Amino acid sequence: MAFVAKSRFFAGVATALLGLIGTAQAAGQCGNNSAGFPDWIQRYKQEAQAQGIGSRGIQALDSVTYASKTINADRNMKSFKYSLDKFMQVRGAQTIISRGKKQKAQNAALFDRIEQRYGVPAGPLLAIWGMETGFGAYLGNQNTLSAVATLAYDCRRPEYFRPHLNAALQLIDNGTLSPDAKGAMHGEIGQTQFLPLNVLKYGADGDGNGRIDMVRSKADALASTANFLRGHGWQAGAGYQQGQPNYAAIQGWNAASVYQQAIAIMGAQIDGQ
Repeated sequence: MAFVAKSRFFAGVATALLGLIGTAQAAGQCGNNSAGFPDWIQRYKQEAQAQGIGSRGIQALDSVTYASKTINADRNMKSFKYSLDKFMQVRGAQTIISRGKKQKAQNAALFDRIEQRYGVPAGPLLAIWGMETGFGAYLGNQNTLSAVATLAYDCRRPEYFRPHLNAALQLIDNGTLSPDAKGAMHGEIGQTQFLPLNVLKYGADGDGNGRIDMVRSKADALASTANFLRGHGWQAGAGYQQGQPNYAAIQGWNAASVYQQAIAIMGAQIDGQ
């Protein structure tokens, strides 16, 4: 079971996170290759333990390896440098729009519930779902903890990924994330590809079964995505194209402008706008 989080677990997360995020500068040094990674992990284990991570999370670090494929992917995100038209073509925008409309019709009750609860319509959620994993068809095959640990060690963006590493350790420590869980190259998990810290902050029980499963439950993944957008300022009933109030929430999903524009454009067409 790759990733299942109990709803009651999230109630106590906020306080713990405040302490864990303090380790964003943990272990001091960073590295640009695998040479210093094992020593860095040993230092990180000591500091994570001091911040309250328990034995299960600490022990999981014993099995991490330097994720060269993750680093290669991080250095070669070429599609984000494309023009909007090229990006839409490469990402298969017309297929996503077509399939998105079918998914919206087939899951109308689910999307109605999500919009009533979070104020987010189906279109942008389906655009995200389609672009991230092809509507759940491919969730990735990279070890999640190794990916996040490697990026937390790497000098390019350690301050961004160290809180995600802490969150992953906390999830493992509480038995909600398997140490051998697999996901996308940057450590994203589930059908809409949440990083560990975002699961802690925005994970939602969309199917009402009392737990959160970002991998197997499309309802949980989509509700969590809507909760993420609401947490980034989404206003019910407002527009989400460039220049409209909710575009800022879409910008919170991905830093690449072409990705943001693609979500807005495809979402509007799925929503029939």
